[in-house]
Amino acid sequence: MTGPLDSVRVLDFTSMVAGPMATMMLADQGAEVIKLEPPGGELMRHLSYGRDGMPASFLSCNRNKRSIAVDLKSPQGAEIARRLIASSAVLVHNFRPGVAHRMGFGEDEVRAIRSDIIYVSITGFGETGPYAGQRAYDPVVQALSGLAEIQRDRDTARPRMVRTIIADYTTALTTAQAITAALFTRERTRQGQHLKIAMLDAMIACLWPEAMPSLTFVGQEQDPADGEVGPDLVFATQDRYITAGALSDDEWAGMCRALAREDLIEDPRFKTARARTKNAVARREITSAELGKRRADEILPRLRANDVPSAPVLSRIELLSEPQVLENRILEEHTSDVLGRIRQPRPAAIFERTPATIRQLAPMLGADTESILGEIGYSAGEIADLERHGIVVRHRSNRPSE
Repeated sequence: MTGPLDSVRVLDFTSMVAGPMATMMLADQGAEVIKLEPPGGELMRHLSYGRDGMPASFLSCNRNKRSIAVDLKSPQGAEIARRLIASSAVLVHNFRPGVAHRMGFGEDEVRAIRSDIIYVSITGFGETGPYAGQRAYDPVVQALSGLAEIQRDRDTARPRMVRTIIADYTTALTTAQAITAALFTRERTRQGQHLKIAMLDAMIACLWPEAMPSLTFVGQEQDPADGEVGPDLVFATQDRYITAGALSDDEWAGMCRALAREDLIEDPRFKTARARTKNAVARREITSAELGKRRADEILPRLRANDVPSAPVLSRIELLSEPQVLENRILEEHTSDVLGRIRQPRPAAIFERTPATIRQLAPMLGADTESILGEIGYSAGEIADLERHGIVVRHRSNRPSE
């Protein structure tokens, strides 16, 4: 059974994380994603822990794709890309503003080849403004979006970064959803369009509902940071860290019962959701003190019995044996004749009739150069000549397929 995006060809010029993850989601859902890289490979192939020439981070952002390695700066390489554009429904790049046009692959040039293509440009900060031409990395976006200030230290108020590239992941999800929406419109109208996604835009949109509500009403703005710095929702018990939270009145009452502090249920500081928000620092300090008196294996069952959202704070290695992860088969093992046993999270969205699946692992650089060139009309002799002149790269060892 094929995925929901079966027969959709996506030409992927992206590198690093946000773009590759977005196109990988489409590939998981059945799209044919052709990853076009320079002859030396994109930067992610040269970073992080790996095995037999395959970095783990690259592998986890590029599964289910085909790889062609082409020198786009050469006339012959540019012609290969133009032929691929002619047969693609979507083109995705994350070049800085103006770069694609200088390379000959701006929207106008691409649309002259394929008028109904969905042209996707991912940038850090948009196409105009003081930061538009700057390289975009996740920490810069965290700083500009307000996220680092949200994470500031309780005692010193020093801003902190989220220690994962959250802006990249948010952008990837935004991009994948936008592409599928544009594909839906294309089916109805037979017209393509230009999708512009900026990491800064995606991050602010993600943060706004929960982290910036007090900026919503024009003329009545309040600093969202006022009264916000207090204990977070990670609590130390006697033997390990846990989290527990109570938003509704019922959950707060359950928390109080679990902690044997029923007196707090009617405390006017905490009696309503608004009062608990206003007195969040005091509420969390009391909660922290009470939880610190108990072991996790004692208090977590009490919290669950009282319907309070709660869990142990797991280490990443503990995920491998966590019953909830195992029960839902979130992590899959695949065997590669090149890389051995590989663990990957399955596609998160579960489709009843058109399942998203891991069909093959991320490709070695140029693993599909020969077959892709053959599909767009190049003869074996022409391919050999292109390789001899360094225009393309073919990977001759086994592809890391299952």
